[in-house]
Amino acid sequence: MRVLVTRPAHSAEKSAQRLRDMGHEPLLLPLRRPQHDSASAADALAATGGAIAVTSGEAVRVLSALGETLRPHLDRPIFAVGEMTAQAAQGLGFRSVTASSGNGRDLADLVGAQGAEDLLYLAGRPRAETFEGRLRELGIRFSVAECYRMLPVAPGAADIAAIFSGHHPDAVLFYSRQTAEDFFQVAELRSALSERGGIRLLCLSEAVAQAIPTFLKGTVTISPMPDEISLLSLL
Repeated sequence: MRVLVTRPAHSAEKSAQRLRDMGHEPLLLPLRRPQHDSASAADALAATGGAIAVTSGEAVRVLSALGETLRPHLDRPIFAVGEMTAQAAQGLGFRSVTASSGNGRDLADLVGAQGAEDLLYLAGRPRAETFEGRLRELGIRFSVAECYRMLPVAPGAADIAAIFSGHHPDAVLFYSRQTAEDFFQVAELRSALSERGGIRLLCLSEAVAQAIPTFLKGTVTISPMPDEISLLSLL
């Protein structure tokens, strides 16, 4: 099966290898690229002392660039969305890592259940407000440090033609609502999907699926859990 991956390049390469291991042919079309601000993360860590929250593996990659500066903070509890992000945090040496199996709202509930206060949220831009909104509902004190931005990448006409000419993809993987919105804002990509029936659109969550145009809703399948293993199980 030919599978189009719309993640940023760093994450997409790992997804591509998983797809190859499953016997599929990955096609990569990054629509965003990260711009890290490690100084912002370092300053925020130095100014706080409580638990840390991350809702994306990108924030963990920012932390990985801090080197010895990170060492004094490895005893701080860290809350992460998803097992993959949690494992990445453990790989950096964090000794108390808790993962939610759901989205940002579920992570906020987990933070509340464990009584964490003065939480530092290492966030990106753009981002959904789900996590922060739920923290406010629960009355949990937190601060936000924007330590990375996801900048748009405009795919070239030649890249799109290479993917959709001849044997087109059998499925497209969407990991975030922002990426899905980026995808369908490109006229050539909208046309490619509308002209070629039978391409499955696999979405990490209901929120991601909401960005799929109405005329393609019938081709959408939503992952049973918001993690890559569950998403790839739909293939």
